[in-house]
Amino acid sequence: MAALLPSTARAQAVGQVFQRANPSVVTIRTTEREIAGTEPGQFTGVAGLGSGVLISADGKIMTAAHVVQLADKITVEFLSGETVGAQVVASEPDADVALLRLASVPAGAVPARLGDSDRARIGDQVLIIGAPYGIGHSLSVGYVSARHKPNTIFGAMAAAEFLQTDAAINQGNSGRPMFNMQAEVIGVVSHIISKSGGFEGLGSVVSSNMARKLLLEQRSFWSGTAGFVLSSELAKVFNLPQPVGLLVQRIAKNPPAEGIGLRPGTMQATIGGQTLTVGGDIILEVEGIRIENQESYTRIQERLSRKRAGETIALKVLREGRIIELSGVKP
Repeated sequence: MAALLPSTARAQAVGQVFQRANPSVVTIRTTEREIAGTEPGQFTGVAGLGSGVLISADGKIMTAAHVVQLADKITVEFLSGETVGAQVVASEPDADVALLRLASVPAGAVPARLGDSDRARIGDQVLIIGAPYGIGHSLSVGYVSARHKPNTIFGAMAAAEFLQTDAAINQGNSGRPMFNMQAEVIGVVSHIISKSGGFEGLGSVVSSNMARKLLLEQRSFWSGTAGFVLSSELAKVFNLPQPVGLLVQRIAKNPPAEGIGLRPGTMQATIGGQTLTVGGDIILEVEGIRIENQESYTRIQERLSRKRAGETIALKVLREGRIIELSGVKP
């Protein structure tokens, strides 16, 4: 009987942390538009699902960027069942983190504390709470398996620091908070590494300190766009006046990019074995910084993040074979 006491105590501790952390966890439902075919103007509505966590009493929600980046409408559901609209206020797709602001904060909503992920150690026990497959508030438990510093793994997300965990992560888990045993948020679930498509014990979670830096301190600019980098042969196919450009494929409803006058793609086409949404603008420069590589993207993000609301944002794009300049104000 005595041998059972340590495991019983651990289970009770996990249960206590869950009870403290669970009220801050939310389910995020989105709707967005996708190109439906190869004819211009064919769109279809798509529903999305993810999770997030309330981190402040004034209604800030932290989640994964890919959950909300292109959303036309965002609805946040609390543990009580109450739903509230929200909008994106900051996003960094290269680190897969985003910040939402609620239209209103439900009475009794309990924010979680954002912890110091630098203090997390390999072997620490962690809890992940969210809505896998849309099933409301469930718990998975595991350990911190590894830490991956920026620019050391996941080339498409060079800006991010990831904590690796063996806690189960499935569809609908994106944006779920990862808690330490003090009920503090130390990460935001991004994705899994899997050959089968199912969970294989390799979950990637953006560290809370990285999310804090990008979303709360730098306020990474949310463009509300999805683009595709055109380089080498594709740059020649699209007749770009420079080696690299960014093809605008999709734009969410009412983001800064729409206010600036950017045009998204209108139909799908396969070019050089690559399926693209074409017919939209190709961005050549932002704020005088030419699209060239990851470094130029970082410089652009930093420049846009430093701009204040109401200041002008200037772009140079290729549209229907002509180079034109666009401008608008940062909301």
